[in-house]
Amino acid sequence: MADGDGEPLRIDLLGALSAYRGGRQLDLGPVRRQAVLAALALRAGSRVSHEELLDDVWGESPPVTGVRVLPSHVYSLRQVLDTPGTAARSSVIRSGKGWYRFNTENVRLDTDELTACSGRAKSARASAGPADALPLFDEALGLYGRQPLAGLPGRCAGSVRRNLEEQRRSLRKGRLECLFLIGRSTDALEELAELTQSSPWDEGLLALRIRALYADGRQAEALDAFHELRGRLREEHGTEPGDELRHLYEAVLRQADTVLLPPVVTVTPDADLDPPTELDPSRAAIPAPAPAPAPASAPAPAPVNELPGDVGPLVGRQEELGLLTGQNFSEGVTVMAVDGTPGMGKSRLIVQAARRLVPGHPAGCLFLDLRAHATGGPLSSRRALARLLRTLGSDGTRIGDDEDELITAWRAATSGLRLLLVLDDAVDARQVLPLLPSGPGSTVIVSSRRRLAGLDATRRISLEPLPDDDGLRLFGSLVGRDRVEHEPDAACALVRLCDGLPLALRILGARLQTRPEWSLAHMVGRMTGDENRLKELNADDRSVAAAFQLSYEHLPPRQQDVFRALGLAPTVEFDPLTPAAMLELPAIEAGRALERLVDAGLLRQPRPGRYRLHDLVRAHARRLATAVPGTSRADGAAALRLYLDAARMASEWGPQAFADACPAEEAVFTDWRSAADWLDEAGGEVVDVVGHALALGRSDLACRIAEALTDYLTSRGRYHDARTILGIALESASDCGDRRMTAALRNCMGLAELFSFRTEEARIWFEKAADVSRRLGDDRELARSTTGLGTAALQSGDIRAADAHTTAALKAISPDDDWGAFAVHASLGFVRIAQERHEDALACFRAAHARACRVGRPRMLSRTLTCMADAHLLLARPHEATPLLREAAALAADAKDLLLEALTLARLGTAVHEEGDPATATDHLGEALAAQRSLLPENEPHRDRLEMDIRCRLGRAHLTAGCPDQARRQFQAALNVPRAFAYDLERGQAAQGLQACS
Repeated sequence: MADGDGEPLRIDLLGALSAYRGGRQLDLGPVRRQAVLAALALRAGSRVSHEELLDDVWGESPPVTGVRVLPSHVYSLRQVLDTPGTAARSSVIRSGKGWYRFNTENVRLDTDELTACSGRAKSARASAGPADALPLFDEALGLYGRQPLAGLPGRCAGSVRRNLEEQRRSLRKGRLECLFLIGRSTDALEELAELTQSSPWDEGLLALRIRALYADGRQAEALDAFHELRGRLREEHGTEPGDELRHLYEAVLRQADTVLLPPVVTVTPDADLDPPTELDPSRAAIPAPAPAPAPASAPAPAPVNELPGDVGPLVGRQEELGLLTGQNFSEGVTVMAVDGTPGMGKSRLIVQAARRLVPGHPAGCLFLDLRAHATGGPLSSRRALARLLRTLGSDGTRIGDDEDELITAWRAATSGLRLLLVLDDAVDARQVLPLLPSGPGSTVIVSSRRRLAGLDATRRISLEPLPDDDGLRLFGSLVGRDRVEHEPDAACALVRLCDGLPLALRILGARLQTRPEWSLAHMVGRMTGDENRLKELNADDRSVAAAFQLSYEHLPPRQQDVFRALGLAPTVEFDPLTPAAMLELPAIEAGRALERLVDAGLLRQPRPGRYRLHDLVRAHARRLATAVPGTSRADGAAALRLYLDAARMASEWGPQAFADACPAEEAVFTDWRSAADWLDEAGGEVVDVVGHALALGRSDLACRIAEALTDYLTSRGRYHDARTILGIALESASDCGDRRMTAALRNCMGLAELFSFRTEEARIWFEKAADVSRRLGDDRELARSTTGLGTAALQSGDIRAADAHTTAALKAISPDDDWGAFAVHASLGFVRIAQERHEDALACFRAAHARACRVGRPRMLSRTLTCMADAHLLLARPHEATPLLREAAALAADAKDLLLEALTLARLGTAVHEEGDPATATDHLGEALAAQRSLLPENEPHRDRLEMDIRCRLGRAHLTAGCPDQARRQFQAALNVPRAFAYDLERGQAAQGLQACS
């Protein structure tokens, strides 16, 4: 048994996620895998469905592979967390059909320690008193790291992080109260100032600070603290501080002994987080004396108010509400437009805003539903005007039915009125324009699913989905807080399934109100899958799918085609090229269609040129697409071929390196740069494309895309992503209809491991590829795997094996395989350098450069030029190396390869240094260091080693330039690099440099 295997497993969640066994920290892998562990550990002992786990970690951007991404993460976690030889049934992470469970046996969670410790502190406070409780509060707070679950992605981590931070705030509050009660107010004041600044609306906390200031003899500051809060409440919310705080203020003024009595501090998990949003009678200002009565006159007619009845609280729209109600009324007519996806809560928002604006409009408030999506059709401008005029008391029979006459009468009737007009569910600007009143100071609020570009609006607001916290608050207000608290995980899952759509949350809440016997977890199960989710979001005459369908039916036929196709897009976010490829449209036409869908409220535009569907809208679009026979599979495959084309064109290998590449005239991307930029825009979602291809039943495209993406991903240091997609594709390689793939994908996996310096893993993959290639008689892949074996042998220090493999590969490589020939010549050059045959190495690199020129990719050219320069430097010919390295650095920058740019600039600095110009050398080395700092630590495993190498080169250049102090700083900085202990060569160079500086 390994050292520490018998020790309990400890999981720490109160700081950066970490795991320990026997005092040894375990390597938990990339952050997404850590997020999976956190989501399971936080529900320790409970079954977590695959869908719940996917939602917890990936949220609104799940991988297209869906739950199939989970087993690889769980397998890796078991390998790390379980002791060697542990059976699956005894694993820390248990599993069954559709679920996982984190087993707490022999596992210690710091969150459990926190619960116990905080409980002891509160008990001690109640029984033994504050002096005994204080060290227990300190002990509980000491369990926290800098930030709970620091750096972990996903909704679950974010929600738990906020809850744990709130618990820390509660503990800090309890500790400070203890300090006050035992007479140590001075010790508490600094932290109280910090806490009240971060929680400016917490009146209980401010009351404690006022008491502490007063106890410390600082009466004036205590009064100022009250006045500051009072001014802020008046200015921002039109309210006054609560009774407790006002009474405390008066006691401080009187210098009463009650100020020093124990404060009443109520701490709850979600108290005091938000400012009050509605006028609370308990916080109302003391009324001023009534003014003298005005002289009697004829009573003015009461202003009309047609707003609908109160339909419940508005949750999570405070910022938008402030934008609608916070403007200064102008002398003209103020027009404010609110738009958004169906079901986003537009009507509720504009009604609530109107309630706040009514007092500023003495002529009253008119409300009109323009019925853009009603069953009987929209309200015509003539009918709308006639209705508005009748409301104001005009005799419509004297006006007639002519629209122009109605408009004239409406403007005349409103010319002297300061009126508030609320228009809900407008079709377009043409329906709204005739209804605008003419009275100075009037305000119009209009809602529409469309963006009313033809309306000259003073302010426009496009509603986005509710954040998870606000969604949970809304859901809890509907089903009851007790049900949410009883099943918090299921409640969060339901909120995520509604994806922040208020209509969906309200329908779901209504269904659960009428089914009190249903658990929230039962509802989660009923909503599994797109079809079920839309089916369950239906209550009487309210339906999410029906709301989307009405908007869809208002679209012209071409936009309907585009909308359906978007449901089959392989990524959540896309650009016009995706629907253009799926529907064989010009990209310009597809782009116009997308913009119209944005205007129609069915599509979101998170940034220029990029679009995405709301989760539920995408589910509806996918359902519509699959209902059209024969189109969904073809459209989906067309989108996949777009990614295949981009990956092959962006690859350093060039499209000609792939046996089944399409002719150049058929390719969408005509140069590597446009293809690479397009993939860069897709970001992390390119990884999901392979899983989407498998879900569509196109394993052939899945394998080809994975192969083509390998170079693109590894060139950007995304080794984990490359391994992920290759692992997914390998599962179906034998069934994809292309015999070459079983060897090709293994070679790609070997390359990914090789570039990430996992030499032994790379060797194993290349050996497997070689065995498959021999069995299939695939000489091309055999030559590539043999080249890989040679490079792996060289990395591990076996020069003889490297020479044998690489020489064999050189004999076997196909004459028309430019990339393969480039790779084998470059590998043989490195072997010759290891053998100190530098002239032979230079000849190999020149041969590699000739092949790189035929492919024409800047990275290949830069690498071969850098290798040629290395050979020249080893032959003491820096003047030959310098021009090569200048060209190589420019090519690396052109290719956006930061690692290659840093390596090339470092060598350029050394070459210039050896030519006798240390000052210029330090400039180049400084540029190399800047490029190195831009590398992401998670993407480049030897980032620290590169920094040490560059700093050592810089130190030597400064020494030559006669600047020993600057040299010393560089050598010392190299030794201070976090992982300096792992790199003996660079550490030795830095130590020698320091000695030379003395």
